[in-house]
Amino acid sequence: SQVKRALLALTIPLETLQAVKTHMLQAMHKGLSCQMHAQAKVQMLPTYICSTPDGTVEKGDFLVVELCHSQVRTLWVNLPGNGNESIQEMYRTFNVPDDIMKGTGEALFDFIVQCVQQFLTGIGSSQHHFSLGFVFPFRCRQTQLDKAELISWGKDFSCSDVEGKDVVQLLQLAINKQELYHVNVIALMNDTVGTMMTCSLEGKPCEVALVVDKGTNCCFMAEAQLMEMVEKTSGQMCINMEWGCFGDDGTLSDILTPYDDRVDHESSSPGEKRFEKMVGTLYLGEIIRHVLISLAAEKELFVGSNVVVLRTKGVFQMQQILEIIESEQGTAEAKKALEALGLQPSERDCCRVQQVCRVVVSRAAALCAAGLAAVLSYMCQSRKLEQLVVSVAVDGELYHSCSRFKEILQNVTELLAPECAVTLVPSVDGTGRGAAIVTALSLRLADQRHEVNQLLAPLRLSRANLECVQALMRKEMELGLGRESNATASVRMLPTYVCGTPDGTERGEFLALDLGETNFQVLVVHVAEDSIHMTNKIYAIPTAITQGTGEMLFDHIIECIMDFQQKQNSMEQVLPLGFTFSFPCQQRGLDKAVLLSWTKGFSASGCMGQDVAQLLREAAQRKQYLGLKVVAVVNDTVGTMMSCGYDNPKCEIGLIVGTGTNACYMEEMCNVGTVEGDQGRMCINMEWGFFGDNGCLYDFFTQFDQLVDEKTINAGKQRFEKFISGMYLGEIVRHILLALVEKQLLFHGKPCPKLQTKDIFQIKFLSTIETMMMLLIVPTLAWSRDGLALQEVQTILQDLELHASFEDSALVREVCQTVSLRAAQLCAAGLAAVVEKIRENRGLARLAVTVGADGTLYKMHPHFSRHLQQTLRDLAPNCAVTFLQPEDGSGKGAALVAAVACRAAEP
Repeated sequence: SQVKRALLALTIPLETLQAVKTHMLQAMHKGLSCQMHAQAKVQMLPTYICSTPDGTVEKGDFLVVELCHSQVRTLWVNLPGNGNESIQEMYRTFNVPDDIMKGTGEALFDFIVQCVQQFLTGIGSSQHHFSLGFVFPFRCRQTQLDKAELISWGKDFSCSDVEGKDVVQLLQLAINKQELYHVNVIALMNDTVGTMMTCSLEGKPCEVALVVDKGTNCCFMAEAQLMEMVEKTSGQMCINMEWGCFGDDGTLSDILTPYDDRVDHESSSPGEKRFEKMVGTLYLGEIIRHVLISLAAEKELFVGSNVVVLRTKGVFQMQQILEIIESEQGTAEAKKALEALGLQPSERDCCRVQQVCRVVVSRAAALCAAGLAAVLSYMCQSRKLEQLVVSVAVDGELYHSCSRFKEILQNVTELLAPECAVTLVPSVDGTGRGAAIVTALSLRLADQRHEVNQLLAPLRLSRANLECVQALMRKEMELGLGRESNATASVRMLPTYVCGTPDGTERGEFLALDLGETNFQVLVVHVAEDSIHMTNKIYAIPTAITQGTGEMLFDHIIECIMDFQQKQNSMEQVLPLGFTFSFPCQQRGLDKAVLLSWTKGFSASGCMGQDVAQLLREAAQRKQYLGLKVVAVVNDTVGTMMSCGYDNPKCEIGLIVGTGTNACYMEEMCNVGTVEGDQGRMCINMEWGFFGDNGCLYDFFTQFDQLVDEKTINAGKQRFEKFISGMYLGEIVRHILLALVEKQLLFHGKPCPKLQTKDIFQIKFLSTIETMMMLLIVPTLAWSRDGLALQEVQTILQDLELHASFEDSALVREVCQTVSLRAAQLCAAGLAAVVEKIRENRGLARLAVTVGADGTLYKMHPHFSRHLQQTLRDLAPNCAVTFLQPEDGSGKGAALVAAVACRAAEP
């Protein structure tokens, strides 16, 4: 009965293992939390290893130093870059003397470097330049891949003057002291990370590693955003769990036995590493020893034998335990081991000792499985997957040598994490190859980052760049306003003949048209004392019409108006009409606007140089429509300003950033040299999309802008618009992606036929990709906004037949962010010139003004408006600018222009 009680105490039921898994998940969350990390027992340490290898690009000769147990292992590894089918390596192992293991840190690192020197001399490479990967299997706090402070020693090491210091720096100092200047330490990792990377060379990349040796640990690839202590917020990073300390806060008290407590009490670190002391091979023999002592004291074992030998630590070696468990003659192996201790075991004693060995090892396997199941479920939940398919690298004496351990680990993991399809991959070569691959990855990623930064550098604008654009815009504005200089200005500064904003006294019903993109809107607007009521309908305009003849286009518009009025039962009414016509026009009166050029993909013939209001009247005659009374023609920018001006009298600027871009503002009449009169103010339609057409923005025009411009229907024109508007940003991104592929920085340099297609990368993709950055973490499930974001990027790219890795997705997102940020900053630089001019016009120390802002890019892109407003604050610190979006677009504004005109015409 005492034997059964002992065995039962060491057997953990499945429901209890489920509770252990839950506790591990909680400990993981605590370790990842910035607020709770200091109290966490499972440290969840960042490794700054952000990628797993594929074997096709990592190549070169690398040096590895591996500090393991009481040995230093030095390796030379050649990675051929051919899928790692023919990796070459040479290695040598050096025993570390006991006085070095317990001496000073300086002596230890000097010894390691002496080993390196002897090894390099032995292979004839004493002067060859090497990048070195350092495998250091102790708890460290890493802040970079090549910077790691030792938290604490373990595994019989206790060198002085090392804890709290950067071990990479200590090794490099020792290398330099011995004048091995051709050896540079590039990366540090522990043995668990090295195992994961080594096994990733065997086929499908491993994303998890488990080591069960003298100690135990686990690491896994997680979304970097999950790690609140790390600044990196994109892509993945390997997390070194340091799970040996799991349970040090008492969470494992329900499964700790008196035998575990005695082992802990006798250890060099009582109360610490409770999980490791139930799992690691350094302690399993000790647990077995204490079980046997207890049973012998109760006369259940070794009756008549002197058992004092069992009180000696270390009398049971792991190799003996494995032979007792694994051998077909296990009881005979038990007898052999016991007799070697001077005991006289009976056959029953040997059977019971075998049972104890089995249950202790089985418990270790089950506990490892519970921990591993927690990791896998965490990964599955954080990636929002129904099923996680993953490979787990496993190393350590216990896994390699004990089939019972393997079987229990696999089976219990599957039971506790049924949503995960797990493949356990045994490590066949320790951590050396993995360290070489981490070093190679580090160098490759550093080179790639340099190339990416060089490629994107022309699109990343400095404060000085933006101030220059602001000054150039101001100069072009002044030229555009001048009577003599207007013809040569790239910013047209067109008078609109809109000389006032709504004052609240406007009344009546008005018809409004809104033409500016591929959709056309007809509205009837009722302006009452306290409110505006609108009814509208949107009509599509086929490409055959937008690129056909002018008659076709304006006939289609009249047909839409007639259809709308018929459905409103208002065909008999003749309402004042405001026409939002969002293309560059020379206004010759409020109701006279001569088209200067088409934009936004329109190219209807017979319209250039014609009064669009008259073209509309002629179409009405052809269609025998008698209800047309055009009162005002405005563009969408003016309409937006007027629409917002009804709600906010300080709105004196209009901004559109959509398919195209433009701005307008209220200018002092005395500054407008292109019209008569100098009293009051007039709204100026800047048509700033043409800014730079005279070459003044040449220094900001990149190779990608050139490629986009060459393929447009108006090459060489609307340079500023092609920097900013939604019609062109996707194309800029596409050309950058093609350049990255050509440089083998993206999609492994594989050809991407679909990416060669013009306009395949639409502006909605940029918005969607960057919208994903705004997803929130759901704390209970640890869903990472960054991980989900990158999965969404992968999905978008898959729809474009682009097969992207996690790293590819992060790079695509970076390109999108760079292009959209530049657009927002350039828009802000232009707007800064406008608000500063208004402020100076009025002689104010500080200006308070509102901008009516509209357009799909401004409204729909998740970060554009924020970047625009922040940059504007930086460039125009003396202007307090408020942004307001019109509730009903520029169509309502056109009606209000008509209303203001009718009010002004009243006697």
